Amino acid sequence: MSQAAVATTEDDDEAIAEQEAPKWEFDEGFQRKTLALFMRDTQFANRTKDLIDPAYFTNEAHGQLVSLIKTHMAVHKAVPDLRILTQILKDEKAKKRIREDSLAEIKIAIKDAVRTDLSNSTYVMEKVADFAKFTAMEQAILRSVELLQRGDFAGIEKLTKAALNVGLQDDEGDYHYFKEIEQRTQVREDWKAGKILKRGISTGYSEIDANLYHDGWGRRELSLLMGAAKAGKSLGLGEFTKNASLLGFNTAYLSCEVSKQIIADRLDANLADTAMRLLKDDPQTIKARIQAAEAKAGHLIIRDFASGTLQPNQVDNIIEKWRSEGITLDLLAIDYADIMAANYRSDNIIDNLRSIYIDIRAIAYKHDLALLSATQTNRSGAAAHTAKMTDVAEDFNKIRTADVVIGINATEPEKQSGEARLHWVASRNSEDGMTLLIRQDREKLKFLTKVMGRV
Repeated sequence: MSQAAVATTEDDDEAIAEQEAPKWEFDEGFQRKTLALFMRDTQFANRTKDLIDPAYFTNEAHGQLVSLIKTHMAVHKAVPDLRILTQILKDEKAKKRIREDSLAEIKIAIKDAVRTDLSNSTYVMEKVADFAKFTAMEQAILRSVELLQRGDFAGIEKLTKAALNVGLQDDEGDYHYFKEIEQRTQVREDWKAGKILKRGISTGYSEIDANLYHDGWGRRELSLLMGAAKAGKSLGLGEFTKNASLLGFNTAYLSCEVSKQIIADRLDANLADTAMRLLKDDPQTIKARIQAAEAKAGHLIIRDFASGTLQPNQVDNIIEKWRSEGITLDLLAIDYADIMAANYRSDNIIDNLRSIYIDIRAIAYKHDLALLSATQTNRSGAAAHTAKMTDVAEDFNKIRTADVVIGINATEPEKQSGEARLHWVASRNSEDGMTLLIRQDREKLKFLTKVMGRV
């Protein structure tokens, strides 16, 4: 073969190699997107925390911010909110672990991350995993050259296997009880010092939060309101969803019973402090009050479904759709689980209910959100002064699956007085059997206007 032909062949081989070789461009735009997701999305951060290296970021402030978040997650198992992140930066500055010029750049990076949308998180996760796997394999190959010269084939195999196993986390890994006492102690010390807050989603009422283990509805947990027909379960779900939104949390309300237009009218009456029947009397005032409430609120999305049609798998898909649009939910209310449909239906209603409740609780865990729903009492519970856990309708497994069950009770005289009682029917991690007396204003669709105290 002539030299010209050899040169041509070599050029062709190089061209083919360049064409086939993957281009791992962890460019500035992709880095900003990755940082935003890692800073704001706990699910994304948990799945990528072992893959994302601060050294991947060309901007030093971005790498430092990733490092701070990873350190926080190692202790608290969640990304810090902006208030906590601000405190972390203050602590780092006080300990002289961050230079003044670096601090200014980190603050700019945080502002940029807050403005960056969170769409396409799954795509970014996959790209991060590919990049990390490629980097790990590249390093393994380079280190294997020396091992090959020494004849250390076992070492080469170990390096190669470790590189091939690089990938996204499906869960948070093993938890070694005794070894993790330092982590648990640090969390408690931080709570004691007021550096962090529990991750619960506030009910909007400190008296209720104080009686819930997480100082609100627990993330990754299922909380239920239990009551007889027309006891105010839907009203309660709407109240707590609205309250969380007004506190800046992203919320959603999936109704299997009432149309989204009616739910919206109820919320309008509640927020505008107006009887629902009077909403049409002064539409512009109502509009102004709703828009004023929106200023500091998180998302509040409402969707409706025909009774008996909404399945847990569909709920999961809807949440993923919102995530792809940059909306990460903190609280989801389903009105209500008893009239959902199982993913795989059987002729046995108890089997169907058990499947529904287990699956929606799994959704809460998967998406790191608080899930709030409702369930009916049976006839004896509806007639009782205070319904007990044995008064739940149809299947006691609902009580077993839920983390918190709060019963809504009211005698006829109490209803006439605009009062009701919230009874802690069951609670996995806190006291149960206690009761709070509340005042209501049903004309203005207000489930709760004041907590009167324990009774």
